[in-house]
Amino acid sequence: MKHASLVVTLLSSVLMTGCSWFGGDDEDAAITPAELVKFKQEVSIKREWSASVGAGNLDYRNSLRPTANGENIFVADHEGTVSALRISNGKKVWQTELEVSVSGGVGYGAGMVMVGTIEGLVYALDADTGSVLWTGQVSSEVISSPKSNGEIVAVQTVDDRLFALDAATGEEIWQHDGDAPILSVRGTSESVVTGNMVLTGFDTGKLVAFNPENGSLIWESRLAVPKGRTELERMVDIDGEPLLVGDVIYAVTYQGRLGALSRGTGRSLWFQDSSSHHAPAYSQEQVYVTEDEDAVRSFKAGSGQPVWSNDQLFLRQLTGPAKLAGTIAVADAEGYLHLLDPVDGHFVGRTKVDGSGVSAPMLTVGESLIVQANDGSITAYRLK
Repeated sequence: MKHASLVVTLLSSVLMTGCSWFGGDDEDAAITPAELVKFKQEVSIKREWSASVGAGNLDYRNSLRPTANGENIFVADHEGTVSALRISNGKKVWQTELEVSVSGGVGYGAGMVMVGTIEGLVYALDADTGSVLWTGQVSSEVISSPKSNGEIVAVQTVDDRLFALDAATGEEIWQHDGDAPILSVRGTSESVVTGNMVLTGFDTGKLVAFNPENGSLIWESRLAVPKGRTELERMVDIDGEPLLVGDVIYAVTYQGRLGALSRGTGRSLWFQDSSSHHAPAYSQEQVYVTEDEDAVRSFKAGSGQPVWSNDQLFLRQLTGPAKLAGTIAVADAEGYLHLLDPVDGHFVGRTKVDGSGVSAPMLTVGESLIVQANDGSITAYRLK
């Protein structure tokens, strides 16, 4: 388990939930979320379909993200219901009741749907039928999405370890200890798994590439260096999934930096000061980041030069950015979906998804955006 787990839990409640900001009991709070500004709608947002997929995400809403293959979307709730929905119309293809407390997922790879539990169990399901193929055991709670290349399943645990399980049996092949610091934000990075590399970020601010066959180190790069005198000031966790675009990797840390690195060697291409818990997004040769006080920022992908910043959603507990057609989308804790212009960051569209709020990362599938609300509903949006 991570050191000072009680402190981490309390800290993450402050950093990640902000429960008093929307309808909480602290009426005397000096800092409040930004009020929504009015603007002229420049795009029309169409709700294609909506479906209910379980009991909602509750405390696991940040880690139970939807995923997809070419035909279906895969979703889960915290009570262990895993479902497949048709991308085109939202109709249910299958549903499996695992009857366990699911805390991490949903991952997809090599025809398998994968989730992890509070107890450190990893379930692999057949993507076509929902039948359980195997279960594997790792060291502690899983709050990220397992990923697979068909040979191994990469799973990162809350104690900052990375496990490679046999994709056919779930047996452990190798593991790596990320050497977790004393204090860290509750969250773990999503791994990027290819045929010849497993790429993972750790709580130390390091981005590491492994040989998937045996776990040997291909390269290691420090995205951010801990600074300050207290453990709180020195947190530089990588909690969002690294973004692989061609031969360039983009990743961001909490209280650290956004960086671009060479895929082959881990060589640094550029860095910019930034702080985020979320994965960056890429569109139109720019990289987009939702920072920890909910400013949305854009940088040139080739040089890292800042392009624009929109701070009009201050403390509204935004999701990470996602692209929808020619716009950049973020959602907030009140359940609003906001669309921004990628050129200068001004608002071009907005719609209400659900009053329960949106916390899970959103998923872009072709020209559609898949949004899972905190009450367990899932909705597909498209621009008219």
